[in-house]
Amino acid sequence: MDVVTIGSNEEEILYKQAATVADIDERIVRLTQEMIDSLVVHKGIGLAGPQVNEQLRLFVTHAQGDIPRVFINPEIIMTSNDLVPYEEGCLSVPGIYADVMRPEEIQIQAWNEKGKPFTLDATGILARVIQHEYDHLRGKLFIDRLNEKKRERLLKQYARKNGQ
Repeated sequence: MDVVTIGSNEEEILYKQAATVADIDERIVRLTQEMIDSLVVHKGIGLAGPQVNEQLRLFVTHAQGDIPRVFINPEIIMTSNDLVPYEEGCLSVPGIYADVMRPEEIQIQAWNEKGKPFTLDATGILARVIQHEYDHLRGKLFIDRLNEKKRERLLKQYARKNGQ
């Protein structure tokens, strides 16, 4: 499964709002499984629909020490006031890393691939990856959370690395 990267022909989807998944059917189940498989291939810990050219409100995670998880039509319903920095990277911006401030704890509601609703309290790396993937559903990349000067510097670095 190919991942959409900045500078690619499909890049525009990374900046669009994802659409609600109307029905968790066989196609959606297959898509989420392929996305989980892609995490292994690409050595990632999270992947959102727009990153695989699917403008759908879904993402998968497989954080260190955790099980693979599927989030369909997720909503973050609580965030802690404590913001913590952590170095993030992204399969859509390969080779670029930067510290991003995010809430340390979150609570999220979503549906799994079996169509069952659930609520999850997350902290640490799982909370981080959930928030990162949730941003993808809103058309945001982690570099969009940086100040303009740092963002521009990283984009130039990315362009040099990729001959753009």
